[in-house]
Amino acid sequence: MPELTFAQAVNQALVEEMRRDPTVFVIGEDVAEAGTPFKVLSGLVEEFGTTRVVDTPISEPGFTGLGVGAAMTGLRPVVDLMFGDFLTLIMDQLGNQAAKAHYMSGGKLKVPMTVRTTMGATRRSAAQHSQSLQAWVAHIPGLKVVLPSTPADAKGLWKTAIRDDNPVVVIEDKMDYTVKGEVPDDEDFLIPFGVADVKREGDDITVVATSSMVRVAQAAAELLEDDGISVEIVDPRTLVPLDRDGIVRSVEKTGRAIVVDEGHQSYGVTAEIAAVIADQAFWALDAPVKRVGAMDVPVPFSPTLEDVTVPTPELLAHTARALVGK
Repeated sequence: MPELTFAQAVNQALVEEMRRDPTVFVIGEDVAEAGTPFKVLSGLVEEFGTTRVVDTPISEPGFTGLGVGAAMTGLRPVVDLMFGDFLTLIMDQLGNQAAKAHYMSGGKLKVPMTVRTTMGATRRSAAQHSQSLQAWVAHIPGLKVVLPSTPADAKGLWKTAIRDDNPVVVIEDKMDYTVKGEVPDDEDFLIPFGVADVKREGDDITVVATSSMVRVAQAAAELLEDDGISVEIVDPRTLVPLDRDGIVRSVEKTGRAIVVDEGHQSYGVTAEIAAVIADQAFWALDAPVKRVGAMDVPVPFSPTLEDVTVPTPELLAHTARALVGK
């Protein structure tokens, strides 16, 4: 299989789906000539033109509303939201319109729209461009939420998202775009939603990690190997639907669990997954479920401060040692 960066895998998925289905189009700020700030969409406008790769004014509510209407009338828009922080601007269009149209129309309307956006700190972008708000959209019934962590997952999940008849939010960690990995070149390479992936097998403790936290977990697992602690890493890949059975199976195998997500720890993804484990794997647990998330503070601009507000391999390894009793 060819080796691609995360950004190239996303680009490839979009190109293949736009070639396959003429109803797919991309709309958003700087998606055409600029190829987005991270250049992930570079080359799309040259192949598909400005009628299918549409630059918009700086009006997130406006072009998201256009996307909802286009989806309801038979198209498959990819709405590009430059930063995940701007979910604050489109929650009415996304949460009140797209998420509810199928239900409120008695099943007569579909909204096959995909929102593409980013998450993640440590890029020195300060409090309004560094948040990880995946818990917000996962809280709304009617939305599917996807968090790929590898180039292959990015391609397979993206293609599934575009073909889905429901609104899907795909959130990419902006620090992952240069990560490389093997990616199938099959145009029908689809990864189903709701199927977790075991990124590393282990026996002593399960770490459920989302998005870029998979890499944090892998680094922590290397540190813990020196202590004789074997870590199993489970990547849910999608928050909605969530593979509860896959997560529980791993915890039943290891007897201990840590959930790590870059969103703020309070009222977030870690709490939901920890509750699933406590509810469905209680009798298999040898210790309480632990959570590791971002501090409940705005993301600082200062590099020194920013680096300590989000989960690190060292923090995760320290938590694991305490849980195992070493």
